[in-house]
Amino acid sequence: MQASQLMIIDLLRHAVRRHPQQEIVSRRIEGDIHRYTYADSYARTCQLAHALQHLGVEPGERVATLAWNTYRHFELYYAVSGLGAVLHTVNPRLFAEQIEWIMADAKATWLFVDASFAELAGAVINQLPDLKGVIVLADTTAAMAEQDCKVPVYAYEPLLASEPTTYDWPIFPEDSAALLCYTSGTTGHPKGVLNSHRAMVLHAQATASAELLDLRANTTVMPMVAMYHAGAWGAPYAAPLAGSKLVLPGDGMSGPAMYELINQERVTVGLGVPTIWLTLHNHLSEQDLAVPSLERVCVGGAASPLGLVKTFDERYDVYWQPIWGMTETGPLACSAPPEPSLMALPKEQRYRIQTTAGRASFGVEMQIVDADGNALPHDGQTSGELRVRGPWIASHYYQRHDPDVFVDGWLATGDISVIDPQGYMKVVDRKKDVIKSGGEWISSLDIENICSQHPDVNESCVIGVKHPKWDERPLLLVVPNTGATLTEADIYSFLQGKIAKWWTPDAILIVDKLPHTGTGKLVKNELRKQYLNYLIEASKNA
Repeated sequence: MQASQLMIIDLLRHAVRRHPQQEIVSRRIEGDIHRYTYADSYARTCQLAHALQHLGVEPGERVATLAWNTYRHFELYYAVSGLGAVLHTVNPRLFAEQIEWIMADAKATWLFVDASFAELAGAVINQLPDLKGVIVLADTTAAMAEQDCKVPVYAYEPLLASEPTTYDWPIFPEDSAALLCYTSGTTGHPKGVLNSHRAMVLHAQATASAELLDLRANTTVMPMVAMYHAGAWGAPYAAPLAGSKLVLPGDGMSGPAMYELINQERVTVGLGVPTIWLTLHNHLSEQDLAVPSLERVCVGGAASPLGLVKTFDERYDVYWQPIWGMTETGPLACSAPPEPSLMALPKEQRYRIQTTAGRASFGVEMQIVDADGNALPHDGQTSGELRVRGPWIASHYYQRHDPDVFVDGWLATGDISVIDPQGYMKVVDRKKDVIKSGGEWISSLDIENICSQHPDVNESCVIGVKHPKWDERPLLLVVPNTGATLTEADIYSFLQGKIAKWWTPDAILIVDKLPHTGTGKLVKNELRKQYLNYLIEASKNA
């Protein structure tokens, strides 16, 4: 066989050869809509590669981005790694101190920044000894004018303007580093996951396949997951491979902004965490609107609430497609797409499968193990810690050694899961979130799942808090729908008969909102700190 190498730039080159007129549509930070074709994008990516070379970017250097989902960020995805450098996406929702630590750990040499993050960039750039310069993703450098920058500042568009629209891309070993993402889902400092060209190309093929996102040339896909988070779940790589129309929402994460773009561009497939689709549902419900083009929402990052699965099916005729993965897993590893056999099931059976994480795609192996690392049966009942391995699964963290996470060639995920005989995996709880009451385990996710089905519940969260007798007991926090009146008694009545009595929360609090991370996940550790002694204090005051 010929010794060809799997290169990320070839995904875009394939799109130009096979789907040159397919569109990439972006809501720009400037507020307007930008659209161009894969052929246009490739030409600008070549111009960017020349500009990077003129700036002195060398293979292996980390080039950081603080940017939303736009066509310019898309160009960086391909030009940086195409040169042999490493694209280092940074989460702008983090505190400045965290961003400074991450970029210093990565030894980032250049920073590309959206104008809306100029002030955030200004707070960190002078603390980074390896940084050589800043490029504002705009026509001018005006956004950085008020920032005290001790490194050169350039504007993106003038850098590209006079450069050639073709580029002779280098070929190098496919195991070379291409994409560096940091995860905040671990304890202590964020940890880097360094992805290779080979891993990302194989992941793109799996992502586009029918086993995961099933992307085609007649698909219009809109990743609501940010391009600074886990590579936007691989969408910027998989969409060109499949020839799909790619809709990039910029910073438009509100319900009205999503609705406008979905209807305007006739989006068929959306990607995002449950809270983003809850945001869309709230807007549609309050305004009595519909999204007729939308066929599927592919949902990961948190457990799928049964209530939302039903709502999207029964109210909007949209299939809620569960997916599972982590920054460490490429990130996509398994899903439950709407296969004919699944769609033929009675709805209640199908809904139950849609609240699992789905089945592993080709290339991904899964097992569950006990506390001693012994493999457990896939019987749908026995639970253990989920481990995964495969060609796009991390083997270790960047510049770190974590023997408790990477064990015998497997990634220990920290998810407590069950796997049934058909291969469907369900996360019972996170290892750090499961509640231990009187020596027995209670799943916070199961209680949340049931609570989500109450017609007046918008969102719920269960945490374990201290108890004087049982060590820990569940505390349930509930956010009502807009305009709804909910009481503790209403929820207790709804839960009765649906969960074991000893699982029943010791207290239920009706709250206005719950805290979320920048990527839309519930921040349970904050709630645990806030309410840790709630039941103990309540018993003293009784």
